[in-house]
Amino acid sequence: MLTEPLSYPFMVRALATTVIAAIVCALLSCWLVLVGWSLMGDAVSHAVLPGVVLAYILGAPFALGAIVFGVLAVVLIGVVRATSRVKEDAAIGIVFTALFALGLALVSVTPSHVDLNHIIFGNILGIANADMVQVAVLAAMAAAVILVKRRDLMLYAFDPTHAHAIGLSTRRLSAILLGLLAVTSVVALQVVGVVLVVAMLIVPGATAHLLTDRFSRMLLIAPALSAACSVTGIYLSYHLDAASGAMVVLTQAAVFTAAYLFAPRRGIIVRRTRRTPAAS
Repeated sequence: MLTEPLSYPFMVRALATTVIAAIVCALLSCWLVLVGWSLMGDAVSHAVLPGVVLAYILGAPFALGAIVFGVLAVVLIGVVRATSRVKEDAAIGIVFTALFALGLALVSVTPSHVDLNHIIFGNILGIANADMVQVAVLAAMAAAVILVKRRDLMLYAFDPTHAHAIGLSTRRLSAILLGLLAVTSVVALQVVGVVLVVAMLIVPGATAHLLTDRFSRMLLIAPALSAACSVTGIYLSYHLDAASGAMVVLTQAAVFTAAYLFAPRRGIIVRRTRRTPAAS
């Protein structure tokens, strides 16, 4: 069961690419969860779709199109929120659904020898060597920025007022996070597609947050769990003949459920078990 999938080159590429994407997504997810940007992560990850399709049409790098439309989505959300009575959550919903619909329309009318529906639903088992290299390069760039700026980003996540008081530009740090979000979305697109990207960007950080109160530990737990879930999900998809991206996300969801119920300090069942003797 363990060695048979490794005899196929496409499975080796799938495993390597998924683990790379899972690690960088998990690192960023720690900040998204703490800053409260889960819905923003959903918005940006969906809003990059038209940018990716346009980049394909123009022969430009996918990352460039994704970053442009990721920034565009954030700007549009800010404009709608600032110039109308619409609240932030509604503005996010309006902008990202409109841009996502634009991306779907572009996919449907773009003549291509490549099935662009793979951008939406993912096609990790069909990834080529060039795609794997692109994912590795983008992931390495994103991970390097995260690790270099981790202290500033950590302070921004916990106390943006203090960060501003000591001379850090909160707008710049916010822009860095948004840029990382756009680049990481492109990395995850290759694995699970636009529809499930937000799961890889949120679930690992949320799971780690249930397991520890220390941010430094979150940065270790989230990538480790995400990588393990990725390998498990790929193996399950092979043996069950199921969609690979979906199985990866379902595995992450199962681990989150276990942490939600049984985490040593935060688990629902564990807390209720501790209260029962005290009550009696």
